[in-house]
Amino acid sequence: MNLKQLSELLGLSQTTVSRALNGYPEVNEATRERVLQAVKETGYRPNKAAQRLATGKAGSIGLVMPTAPGHQSDVHFGEFLAGLGEEAVRHDFHFVIMPADPDDEVAALRRLAISGNVDALFVAYMRGHDPRLAMLKSLSMPYVVHGRSFGSEPDYPYLDIDNEGAFYDATRLLLQLGHTRFALMNGPMHLDFAIRRKNGVISALAERGLTLEEGCMSHALMTDEQGLLAMEHFLQLPERPTAILCSSTVLALGAIRAVNQAGLRLGEDISLIAHDDVLPLLKPESFSVPLTTTRSSLRAAGVRIAQRLIGTVKQAGPFPDQELWKTELIVRASTGPVPQA
Repeated sequence: MNLKQLSELLGLSQTTVSRALNGYPEVNEATRERVLQAVKETGYRPNKAAQRLATGKAGSIGLVMPTAPGHQSDVHFGEFLAGLGEEAVRHDFHFVIMPADPDDEVAALRRLAISGNVDALFVAYMRGHDPRLAMLKSLSMPYVVHGRSFGSEPDYPYLDIDNEGAFYDATRLLLQLGHTRFALMNGPMHLDFAIRRKNGVISALAERGLTLEEGCMSHALMTDEQGLLAMEHFLQLPERPTAILCSSTVLALGAIRAVNQAGLRLGEDISLIAHDDVLPLLKPESFSVPLTTTRSSLRAAGVRIAQRLIGTVKQAGPFPDQELWKTELIVRASTGPVPQA
């Protein structure tokens, strides 16, 4: 079935049907629902090429995927993309993914923007003083970044979680339990979220006159293997930490393996708090000792960014330019009072 046939079936003009499908606000809700129901019943799919000619819109969101020999994929990004895709499907939007060397992302984003194949851009893995921002600001194309860029002027559209506040609150909880020897298992040190989480820990410790020693920090890809290696290192320190903060439940998986192998008890000999991105295959309550976590859904963030990008393309706003989500602190059995000597 084509647009003309669908219009005849509904007794509406092709323009009205097209506007209803594309979310234009001047189409009333009853008509929109009628059109969407007919689409569902007939299996109608718009002709993307014709739609693009008629509207000047590609119906696509563009993103650059860094890839190179030895560059590892990330389970966290997959969960975020699932949310982005979930919302894109609702509006019949596509993704245009451009693979690029990690050192060529600025040029790759520019090529994607001028290709004519996308209506909006999405950028992730924000860094301190991120070089991509200046280029994005120079475009006349809508974009949203997931995260922020530490040290850059905050004059760009973003959605982020309060990473500093989350790890400040987590550290305060452990301090209240009497802990004074801390370690941080973090993501790569150049990434914005890792900078802010470290700052949150340092800030909370400083209020008690404590410091986070260099030897009690690790910065690495957030994998269970890196969690194991980092925890093994922490456990070999002359004064081993009793309180561990992890930037991911994936890191925590390896960290807890090291704790168990050392014959220590989680929540008694060592307390641990992880950040939970709500990964469906790694639920903190399902660990042998349920994990205390700071929590914010990556999938929900993906949905929200897609809503903002697609809504901006369809002129269905207005949307807030900047959103900073608070995390939940959920206390479970992996945290307890400092062990008595």
